[in-house]
Amino acid sequence: MNAADTGDGLGITLGVEEEFFLVDPETRDLLAEPDEGIFEACEQAGGPHKVVHEFLRSQIETNTRVCNSVADVRQALRETRRLVIEAAESHGTWMMGASTHPFASWRDQSPTPGERYRRFASTYQETVRRTLVGGMHIHAGFGDPDSRIRVMTALRRYLPLLHAFSASSPFNGGHETGFKSFRLTVMGALPRTGLPGPLHSQAEYKRLVAAYQRMDYIGDARELWWDIRPASAFPTIELRICDLCTRLEDAVTIAALYASLIRWLLRQDREGALPSEPLTELIAQDRWIAQRYGVHAFLGDWASGSGRVDIDDYAAALIDELADDARALGCEAEVRRALAIIREGTGADRQIDLYRLCRLEGDTEEQALHRVVDQVLAETKEGLEAHAG
Repeated sequence: MNAADTGDGLGITLGVEEEFFLVDPETRDLLAEPDEGIFEACEQAGGPHKVVHEFLRSQIETNTRVCNSVADVRQALRETRRLVIEAAESHGTWMMGASTHPFASWRDQSPTPGERYRRFASTYQETVRRTLVGGMHIHAGFGDPDSRIRVMTALRRYLPLLHAFSASSPFNGGHETGFKSFRLTVMGALPRTGLPGPLHSQAEYKRLVAAYQRMDYIGDARELWWDIRPASAFPTIELRICDLCTRLEDAVTIAALYASLIRWLLRQDREGALPSEPLTELIAQDRWIAQRYGVHAFLGDWASGSGRVDIDDYAAALIDELADDARALGCEAEVRRALAIIREGTGADRQIDLYRLCRLEGDTEEQALHRVVDQVLAETKEGLEAHAG
């Protein structure tokens, strides 16, 4: 996955992984033992895309083809979502795009067979069995190995903002958690998750991986489950902090912001002008704020170095800063749509609003949670009808 050549060396390629849930149409619960024919149908019809198993059998992961623009990402996501929805429905199953299921229990799930997953289950025990969550990972190919590491480090301060736009996991095990994204709390029980420390070269990164391996903590770099990391199989930086967006267009917006941030930071890197790094502990505090409040957060004011700023003002100022880069990448409208996500809310906001409305109208807790599932199922299909002829 090499960066597309735009003549200035600032081309960026993108690829998106999305981790979905497979749902029983009658009970609205997860299917612990889905028909393997779903995966076989996806493999036959996938074309340039890949569809793979996840740790739990009730999940299915899509990997788009390499995309050379944000418009290309939109089309690829339409294709992958449509592919899995059609394969699932042809086998009597529905597909749901959110980072937690509103009421499913992790105790009822079955792990996918395979040596790697058996080893994880043996090593991490209940912490991995409880990871009934799905995410969205965005790969960006650009620059050379050292510049990718430096830009990855510079991106850390923006991870809470990107995460807030994606929040879709307010429920866990049948109750409202009080978080817009409970997924990161669940993932945090595993080692080597969260924010990476600041790294400044490929050699420094490789030394860290080698140290983990010498101490027999990991088999390979794929077991560094950071919020952002160098990918093992491709020359890309993989954004991993985000929840799975219920709406396709929200995912496209985050991909556009990510690509524009990379181009902006890459230009600064070329000039030796990347900003000094904030303390990791302060970024981690913003990360928690984004988990808790989503697009209603007040994040650290990195521009002034003191106090906090409303996420709307923070995003608007950043979008203005990124205008030239978004224009160069052909994604100005997609980047500006981030402000609409703040106004309209994320998947998490819509789930919470519907649940509370249903309860006020007299629905039982079970009925309200079922209606939340139905809403997420419908949103997962939004925007799939428009496609290239």
